[in-house]
Amino acid sequence: MNDVTGGEQAWWKGAIVYQIYPRSFCDTNGDGIGDLAGLRSKLDYVEKLGADALWLSPVYPSPDRDYGYDVSDYCDIDPKFGTLAEFDTLVKDLHGRGLKLILDQVLSHTSDQHPWFQEGLLSRDNAKKDWYVWAEAKEDGTVPNNWLSAFGGAAWSWHPLRRQYYFHKFLRQQPKLNFHNKDVVKAVMDVLRFWLERGADGFRLDVANSFVHDEKLTDNPPLPMEERSFLDWAHAPRLQQHIHDANTLENEWSMREVRRVMDDYEGSWAFGEFSEEPKRLPLYAGEPGKLHTGYTFHFLESWSFEPATFRAYYEDVLAAAPDLWPCVTFSNHDVIRTVTRWGGGAGDDELAKLCLLILLTLRGTVLMYQGEELGLPEADLAREDIRDPVGDLYFPFAKGRDGCRTPIPWEEGKPHAGFTSGTPWLPMPESHLTRSVEAQEKDLTSVLHFTRAAIALRKSDAALTWGAIRFEEGPDGVLIYERAHEDEKRCCLFNLTREVRHVPAEGEVLFQTGVGSLSEGTLELGAHAGVVMKV
Repeated sequence: MNDVTGGEQAWWKGAIVYQIYPRSFCDTNGDGIGDLAGLRSKLDYVEKLGADALWLSPVYPSPDRDYGYDVSDYCDIDPKFGTLAEFDTLVKDLHGRGLKLILDQVLSHTSDQHPWFQEGLLSRDNAKKDWYVWAEAKEDGTVPNNWLSAFGGAAWSWHPLRRQYYFHKFLRQQPKLNFHNKDVVKAVMDVLRFWLERGADGFRLDVANSFVHDEKLTDNPPLPMEERSFLDWAHAPRLQQHIHDANTLENEWSMREVRRVMDDYEGSWAFGEFSEEPKRLPLYAGEPGKLHTGYTFHFLESWSFEPATFRAYYEDVLAAAPDLWPCVTFSNHDVIRTVTRWGGGAGDDELAKLCLLILLTLRGTVLMYQGEELGLPEADLAREDIRDPVGDLYFPFAKGRDGCRTPIPWEEGKPHAGFTSGTPWLPMPESHLTRSVEAQEKDLTSVLHFTRAAIALRKSDAALTWGAIRFEEGPDGVLIYERAHEDEKRCCLFNLTREVRHVPAEGEVLFQTGVGSLSEGTLELGAHAGVVMKV
């Protein structure tokens, strides 16, 4: 059982980090793509929500093969989003409101349009000849090993100029940087310094588990049959254990390199995305000297809305690192929205409130994705609207990530709900129009008002912000855990079912959602009800 006491905390421990996917937040120039000016126009909204920091998905120049996660210039702003001067103004505005700015950094790979790659592919004998991972073909011309791309197919592409294969863990347009080259490591660490010097407060590191590959290019072993799920069988790369193309033991030192940079800037923070081999998280994150923290896909890929799902993260995934301060997140720009995954369908505002209350009472730094506070369900897009290369590859069996990336609905009765005066890069579904910010501002029972209140509760309560967590047994479908800090204790009880549940309980009800009543030591929880009690 995970039971870690709280203590003196850095600003990010227990903080609420609000992720913005800038293409879909707010557009001011009518091109259908959100921009920095639009983001600045909505800072009152972010501040009122109660967030402590803003995590901004990539805004660097990119040919958009993977919509910003294929960077062609690490040290500039893409013109579709704005300028470096506008970025500087954003930093000033955020800091003036007491908000931190966390930037997405994609250091594992670049775009194939990046000057580093363009120079390196010209020959096998130039200054950047081994800044990326190049390898000879086998004698019969086939790929160097069995590594598979996360987006499907071999993780190697042939280039006729070099007459060699290059490694790409994702799209072929995203060549993998070679972290075994000390000049590459220095260059990407200088990227971090560039943005820290401009006022950024920290970074979310994309696929932080994949910086360092096995230099011997050893084949990945298969995933044991007994560990394979339906999702694994549906996607060939999941049939491998990715322990040589990523998730290597050597990857630890790259996290330490990042931490050394961060330690030069007081109060800065870096957390990583660890999308594979979650039990290796303690190797890469925590004290002393590794990445500050990180998150896994334990919740993000879960379709099981059961108490065991939540217990397992703390009692299994984090068991090897009881002192590691975790991040908790149910939603982001890569996964199907929470209410759709855990609700089995379209929008469900009561379920949305329950999920948010669980998220905001779990131990860890909270990562909340734009639209989560509105209870937005996943958008079901038509074939002609798909932009994501994953959806383009697998449609209609899998529609990719566009369904969680559609624009934020701001206003009632306006074209595209006030997101843009032009044509949005992704359409806005009807189910989102009724959940606009303006409509929810008018409704005191809305998910938005509930989210603000739940965040305020967490921020005012030391036990919920910093406390240890201890899980307890409960009736079928009821999630129960205690948060404790110094002399304060909170009992959090959640009915994950659509049926009434009765639970023995004592104390004072501080906050609740759904129908819940306490009488003579018994708490009655209605469908999708949740209660936070002082005990």
